[in-house]
Amino acid sequence: MDFNYFLTSYLPTKEYGGERLYSDMVEQAVLADRLGFRSVSIPEHHLVNVLLVPSPLQLAVKIAALTSRVEIATAIVVLPIRDMRVFAGEVVQADILCKGRLTLGVGRGAFAYEVDRLGTPIAETRQKFDESFDVLCALLSREEVSWDGKYYRFEPITVMPRPVRPIPMMVAAMAPEAIYSAASRGLSVQTTPLQESHSVLLEQVDAFKRGKAAAGEKGRGSRLSLQRVAYAARDEADAKRCIALIHDYYKRFDNVFSGPGTVRNGLIEALPRKQTIEELTRNVLVCPPGELVDRLGAYEEAGIDEVILSGGFGQSQAEMLEMMHRFASDVAPHFARSGLTAVA
Repeated sequence: MDFNYFLTSYLPTKEYGGERLYSDMVEQAVLADRLGFRSVSIPEHHLVNVLLVPSPLQLAVKIAALTSRVEIATAIVVLPIRDMRVFAGEVVQADILCKGRLTLGVGRGAFAYEVDRLGTPIAETRQKFDESFDVLCALLSREEVSWDGKYYRFEPITVMPRPVRPIPMMVAAMAPEAIYSAASRGLSVQTTPLQESHSVLLEQVDAFKRGKAAAGEKGRGSRLSLQRVAYAARDEADAKRCIALIHDYYKRFDNVFSGPGTVRNGLIEALPRKQTIEELTRNVLVCPPGELVDRLGAYEEAGIDEVILSGGFGQSQAEMLEMMHRFASDVAPHFARSGLTAVA
């Protein structure tokens, strides 16, 4: 089982500052490269103060310039808010500048607040994503492409520059039927149960396995990357403190993911949550290293190819970097495919 580090991008207040936010993310990526993480993931969101990366490809190129081996994944680029005729060329350029270390994770978008304000109602994002994805794949794989669909109509064009290699792609999906659909086409999948239970996670894994089996030879190389809130705490007291931060973070995340989308001047308002602290503690991987090894063992046993560790919810940068070292030295060595090591 491989490990991917999800770069923290939470702007708790405007005073935190965007310059500090992105320098912190780059520092985390550089350390992930030194520690031997297989990859890092870059989120994308707009107009709100969580997961705030308006241009993941731009950040990917910056990270590639400062690292030597770590793969760089977008998690995820929101296709329905873009024009694929422009975006395809941007992807090729970014892949060249990343020297072949880019993995393009794509999806429909998750926050109605942002996609609505960027011109695509959330109810249309599935249909628009499907067509956008097909257009993007055609533009990246064929020299001359014309299209006559619902969202795209254009005469023959050739995206320039041309790709120097087939660019690895992953489709983001959460619902089991959507995961199965993507996997049955031979596609790799990014998914997450968010803060839901382990049984929800297993349903997602099962949907991928069934889809991959249905794909046959076409799906032989497809992978399942599963994102989970994970933090190798110093001790039980540290874990309890982090759980409280995560619960507070989800008061904002839930607001834009499944709630009313109450945002003021870019800052998401914290709303009451139905999920208790106790339920959240059971559903996320926030615990001392010994317990984390045991709990991740169940993920390896389930057949997950890669775990994307999402562990930033308001901790200081120093705490995040310390945790990455702790994970590399005390957790990762228990998993054979991981190449993580402690670095002084």
